[in-house]
Amino acid sequence: MHKTMIAYRMMLGTVVVVTLLLSGCQSMYFSAMEKVGIHKRDILISRVEDAREAQQDTKEQFQSALDTFLAVTNYDGGELEETYRELKDVLDRSEARADELGERIDAVEDVAEALFDEWQEELGQYNNASLRRSSEQQLKTTRQRCDQLVKQMRRAEAKIEPVLIPLRDQVLYLKHNLNARAVAALGSELKRVRSDVATLVQELEAAVDEADRFIRTLEEQS
Repeated sequence: MHKTMIAYRMMLGTVVVVTLLLSGCQSMYFSAMEKVGIHKRDILISRVEDAREAQQDTKEQFQSALDTFLAVTNYDGGELEETYRELKDVLDRSEARADELGERIDAVEDVAEALFDEWQEELGQYNNASLRRSSEQQLKTTRQRCDQLVKQMRRAEAKIEPVLIPLRDQVLYLKHNLNARAVAALGSELKRVRSDVATLVQELEAAVDEADRFIRTLEEQS
């Protein structure tokens, strides 16, 4: 048992080191991971799960951001400098979530492309024509479902910027106009932002559902 635990920790350490050193080169990274028994399909599932989590976090962050901005419209006196800092912090967190989501989607596309290229290349290794046709059809179906997933994730991602633009404007305006009139202007703008956030949430939820379906597809193939 002790030796097994040591071996496991050594393997885990190797994975961590390889990840840190080779993360800039995807092909070398995938090759190194396969040497420790982690294949592209496993990485794809993991990255889709990460993207799904990022979508959930993004949804919650933008709902929270809207609530915070709406709360400010009920301003009835107080330190507006503190209000500005609060809204700026919320905006920064929202932009960080948006950036993270984009990176997660990029990571899904990277490993998916590598997996499907490898799969296509290895079709030529079959001697059994029936097995080759079956694998080819499975590749086609999986690729189509992955394309659908990425398309839905990108559609949701595209809904983020229309929300961020007016929030950035309002935070900037408040920065230079720390008065009740600036808060009033914020209230009128948020009517449109509320609708945009609702659309964003709807698209993110659809992307999460699509991610769940795709993960089930890959797990069924394992």
